[in-house]
Amino acid sequence: MLDSLIAVFLVIATGCFLKTREVIPPAHWLGIERLTYQVLFPAIVIQTLATANLGNLPVLNMGLSLVLAILSVSAFLLLIRPMLARAGVDGPAFTSVFQGAVRWNTFVALALAAGLQGRAGTTLMAIAVAAMIPLLNVICVLVLARYANGKPMSAGATVRSILYNPFMWSSLLGLALNPLQWALPTAFIGYLDVLGRASLGIGLLVVGAGLDLKRLARPNLAHGAAVVLKLVAMPLLGWLFARQLGVSGPALTMTVIAAAVPTATSAYFLARDLGGDAPLMAEITTLQTVLALATLPVAVFLLG
Repeated sequence: MLDSLIAVFLVIATGCFLKTREVIPPAHWLGIERLTYQVLFPAIVIQTLATANLGNLPVLNMGLSLVLAILSVSAFLLLIRPMLARAGVDGPAFTSVFQGAVRWNTFVALALAAGLQGRAGTTLMAIAVAAMIPLLNVICVLVLARYANGKPMSAGATVRSILYNPFMWSSLLGLALNPLQWALPTAFIGYLDVLGRASLGIGLLVVGAGLDLKRLARPNLAHGAAVVLKLVAMPLLGWLFARQLGVSGPALTMTVIAAAVPTATSAYFLARDLGGDAPLMAEITTLQTVLALATLPVAVFLLG
C-alpha cells in the first residue's frame, strides 16, 4: 500500500518539477490538462463501468456512503458560515473553503485505486466517480452562485456545466453501455483501454504541474478548515457511513480513498470563472496535496 502511495506522489512531484524547471513550456500544460480531462480520463471511466460486473459490487451502498459524507460536510459548512464570516472569511473565501472541503481529486483516486487493487480497484473507484461527480457539480455551482462575487449562472448554464462535465457524461455513458457489454466490439474496448492506461500517469503529472509551492501563505482559518474537513472529517464520515451500510473489504478501502484524497485542481478554474477566491483556492489545493502524502496512508491504514 505504502509503495503505491509513494509512487503516486513521486509522479505528482515529477509534474511539479517539470513545470517549475519549464522542461515543458507553461503554455503546453493547458493542452495536456484538457487532453487528460476531456479525453483520457473519460475513456477509463467509460471502459471500466461498461465492462464491470456491477451485480457483484456494493454499488448503491458504496455510492450512498460517499454521498452522505459529502452532504454532511456541506451541511456543517453552511451551518458555521455565519461564524466563519465573523472570523473574517468573506463570501468568495467561503466558496473556496467549501470546494476544498468537499471536492476530490479524481486523478489521484483512480491512480491509487489502480496501484493498490488493479482492475478491481479501478472499477470500484469508477462507482465513486458516478456517485460523487453529479452531486459535487451541483452543490459547488450553487454555493458559488450564492456566495461568490461573480455574475450568478443562469439555470440553463448551470445545467449545461453539469452535463458537459467529462466525468458526468462518461459515467452516464459507461453505465448505459454496461447492460450491452456482451455486444461491444473488442476493438472498441481495446481503444478505450489504451487511452485509459495513458490517463493515469499523465493525469498525475498534470496534478503536479498545477501546484504552486510559492503561493503557500501562512495558514489561516480558511486553510485550516478546508484541510481538516477534507483530509480528516471526510474520510472518517465516509468510513462511518460505509460501515453502517455494510460496505467492507476492497469496497471499503476504495470508499476511504475516494473520501481522503485532496481536493480537485479544477476547483481553481471554477473559482476563477464564477467569482470565488481563486488565489485562496490554489493555496488550499497545494497545501492539501502536500499534506495528503502523510494523511492518506494513515486514513487507509486505520480506516480502509
